[in-house]
Amino acid sequence: PSSHPIEINFRTILLGAILGIVMTAANVYLGLYAGMTVSASIPAAVIAAGIFKVFPARDSLYKSNIIQTMASAGESLAAGVIFTVPALVLIGAWKDFEFWPTTIIAVSGGLLGVIFMIPLRKALIVKKSKELTYPEGVACAKVLQNTVAGSKEQGAESLKRLSIGLGLGAFFKFLTSGVKLLLPSVEKATTIKNHVFFFGCDISPALVGVGYIIKLPVAILVFLGGIIGWLIAIPMMGLEGSLLEISSLDAAWTLWSTKVRYIGVGAMLVGGIASLINVRKGIADGLSELKNSYTHRNNLTQKRTEQDMSLMGMSLILGVCFLAVFWLYQSILHSLGFSLLTTIIMMTAAFPFAAVASYIVGLVGSSNTPVSGITIAVLLMVAALLLALGYEGDSAILATLGVASVVCCAACTANDCSQDLKTGSLIGATPKYQQWAQCIGVITPAFVIAPTLSLLHEAYGIGEGLKAPQATLFASLTQGVFGKATLPYDMIALGVLLAFTFLTLDVLFKHFDSKLRAPIMPIAIGIYLPLGLSVPMVLGGLIHYLSTRNSHSEESGDNGVLLSSGLIAGEALLGVFLAILISMDWNLMWSPFKQGTTESLSLFVFAAFLVYLFRKSKN
Repeated sequence: PSSHPIEINFRTILLGAILGIVMTAANVYLGLYAGMTVSASIPAAVIAAGIFKVFPARDSLYKSNIIQTMASAGESLAAGVIFTVPALVLIGAWKDFEFWPTTIIAVSGGLLGVIFMIPLRKALIVKKSKELTYPEGVACAKVLQNTVAGSKEQGAESLKRLSIGLGLGAFFKFLTSGVKLLLPSVEKATTIKNHVFFFGCDISPALVGVGYIIKLPVAILVFLGGIIGWLIAIPMMGLEGSLLEISSLDAAWTLWSTKVRYIGVGAMLVGGIASLINVRKGIADGLSELKNSYTHRNNLTQKRTEQDMSLMGMSLILGVCFLAVFWLYQSILHSLGFSLLTTIIMMTAAFPFAAVASYIVGLVGSSNTPVSGITIAVLLMVAALLLALGYEGDSAILATLGVASVVCCAACTANDCSQDLKTGSLIGATPKYQQWAQCIGVITPAFVIAPTLSLLHEAYGIGEGLKAPQATLFASLTQGVFGKATLPYDMIALGVLLAFTFLTLDVLFKHFDSKLRAPIMPIAIGIYLPLGLSVPMVLGGLIHYLSTRNSHSEESGDNGVLLSSGLIAGEALLGVFLAILISMDWNLMWSPFKQGTTESLSLFVFAAFLVYLFRKSKN
């Protein structure tokens, strides 16, 4: 604490910005495709530490930490935007992704997430707690420490594994979406006595990588949701009317899109509200220390490892965000009074929900944080308030989505900021440098999100080729609440009942000290996602379990984490590159095989890949 290491300089900012832009573009694609993103902290930490191994530099541990902090900020920001902003296109409010409004949503929400997290740092992160473990933050600290402490050869080997995954993921994406030699998914459905039975699997190394990183317990819960939705609910509903006149495959997808996925909506709603209730005490404890953060201590006389961003800096950023969001809402709503009210509602909602996200991520980690459920709760609360005040129609829909989008960005960024500050706390970094790095890491990649969204929308179709499950959900909910569409309330009610069932099971498991747990959010997400996405995820989780069950090494020593991170980035980045080619009318389609042969070939190559990942992941 009494030393003065060089933590941030031009080179760290440049490397962090470049990695942040790359990770942001990759996660925009992945989130629209799979409905979830993965943390960029570990691959960014490995890349940064590996570079400093090859090109030695003083204080490389702290510089690597700044680089991963900036890179992960872009990843979290991408999640906040893609979960909400595409809803504005899906409801027809925007014809395409408008650059400045999308960028302002990203920058303002991201900066608010950082600023709102700062006063809670001492209470949630520095204060020792058995509950708040911040698993990704701890894992990233171990990666940094072990990689920096290791030899030059070890650093180069880590970069090599990451590069292999990157190339393999890109190669598979080229085969499936470029030349179309392999199918992107294999699906089968059959009808027996007016009951349709469906099964499918996406041929996606990236989704296997996601399953490997989130590990088997969470992957099983997502797959369980898929089983409930696709293998139980859809067959039970039966076919009638026009569904009898279409193919079994089309009938299964129609039942899911019009009915079954709303069971997941009801479950996510309960999960989000339950999360707010469960963390109320922790948030209260954090708020009780706010008055001590800047009144009883002089930030300038504190030890280096205790210094936060100054109150002046926080106030300046807060004021700029308020004005930017007010301008944004005015450009959308064209009413000064309504825009000011919407801005105040957003600022009022952003802090508690950012605090909730920061607390929950310490409990269960980034992969399990119910950001979707939290955003649903925000959306419905704002909609109810506007209805009570007499607002309705298109302007109320736009205001609701406008608030939800900024709050979602704030919650996602606060989530990531918490993990990064935990990493910094464990390695003895200076908090204020990380906080400023996080702000830069928010601003820089925010400018590539709107162009990337427009590119992907033109090439694949958001809501069609790229399902964008959360954004589709939010569009449907807002239109349903304000009477612009009809929602299947019976399915939502069934989801609520299902959620209470699992919440009860979870309480019983915890009461009897069982290792089994039944958190509702992963299950709800599994119901809401296409089954083909959850199958490769559970396969990835199974490979993680089988390859590490006899190993005592930490996350930093897991070869599969590096390979999986590369797989995700490689497939996603090539997906963005192919979107560029598609937008230029370049047609790479080439498939000399018949349909049945292609399915067999696709499954064979995918199985060979799974075997390869298992063998390379063994420590």
